[in-house]
Amino acid sequence: MRPQNLLIQDFTYDLPPEKIALFPKEERDASKLLVYREGKIFDEQFYNLPQYLSGQATLVFNDTRVIEARLLFQKQSGGVIEIFCLEPWMREIQQAMQETEKIIWKCLIGGASKWKRGQVLTIEREGVCLAAHYHSKIDDGFLVEFTWTPAQKSFAEILHATGAVPLPPYIKRKTTADDSHRYQTIFNLHEGSVAAPTAALHFTEKVVQHIKEKNIETVHVTLHVGAGTFKPVQTQDVLAHQMHNEPFVVTREAVQKLIAGKNVIAVGTTSLRTIESLHWIGIKLHEDAEAVPQLAQWEAYELDNTFGKINYRQSLQYLLEWMAAKKLDEINCRTSILIMPGYTFKIVQGLITNFHQPQSTLLLLVAAFIGNDWKKIYQHALKNNYRFLSYGDSSYLTPARPLKSPGGGISIARQRLIPPL
Repeated sequence: MRPQNLLIQDFTYDLPPEKIALFPKEERDASKLLVYREGKIFDEQFYNLPQYLSGQATLVFNDTRVIEARLLFQKQSGGVIEIFCLEPWMREIQQAMQETEKIIWKCLIGGASKWKRGQVLTIEREGVCLAAHYHSKIDDGFLVEFTWTPAQKSFAEILHATGAVPLPPYIKRKTTADDSHRYQTIFNLHEGSVAAPTAALHFTEKVVQHIKEKNIETVHVTLHVGAGTFKPVQTQDVLAHQMHNEPFVVTREAVQKLIAGKNVIAVGTTSLRTIESLHWIGIKLHEDAEAVPQLAQWEAYELDNTFGKINYRQSLQYLLEWMAAKKLDEINCRTSILIMPGYTFKIVQGLITNFHQPQSTLLLLVAAFIGNDWKKIYQHALKNNYRFLSYGDSSYLTPARPLKSPGGGISIARQRLIPPL
């Protein structure tokens, strides 16, 4: 396969501002659910999702946790400098969150021109003091050194005390106390994201219990979502877009479950990008055991030309063997994969996801997965009062035409679970 020459104008639609959900539903699983199966659309409620899942399904969740990345520093003059923490500089995220005393982060700065060089900004709250020191300007942001007292506290604890959960830029309101837990999934375990994996925001313990009662396997991976997820494609030619890079972690147990699983369903685009990237990284490490476990923007398309016949059970087995040789219980990777029409899916056969922005890489991914019917689905959602974007409603998508099942799993063509009347 090869990436296609596509125009981003073909992946747009009119999204009225009133369709964007500014607040979540009072109950997580009370959101609407659009089910798209075998080319047909069904309107449902999210709490009924388990009725549409085969007992042989494998659900993949992203268990990342959104950090309090938004820091507001008030200058003595009264002005405010906003620092948005993107990711640690030259450190793994898990290690950086546990650092004490000081750390350097890549950041975005609102009002950077008003921050005099050498001026130290501080926040004092809840018995801690966080200081920001301007370090340097880099191509796509700034480096900021943070120091704090008490020095023995971790950076995670400092952010909890001084920062705020960053809502997406299209939610134009102030953050409330409720956002601190509603903009987190119930699966959140590992701190590092600056945006929530929103497809999983609809899940409740009750829905999870119903999934378990059907003996559906669940797998957890960790991809730390970056601010680039909100970046629209600003080039007319999609191939000219520069995709953001995100870190992810997958355990040996997760890889083993994916190998054994059938009918893999990704809960969210971040879970999908993680496990599809994992397939290609497994092939790369099999070919070169000293290769860096990362995937560039177009690398999957290039690898498919040579290794397209390798199924995902083989590639993930390669990965397990590599981890065993390196004596690793988990693998830390990075991916910049841009999934767009023309991509051949290797693992995922179903997708649970929210409704995405026009001209976004997430909409490109949806179009790659279900084809041009994305237009029909989005028009239906707009006409039937679905709520859009991060705090909006959900959809469960399976391709109208069966995906091949190269891993030996059950293909969508063999699923004949007809939605209830």
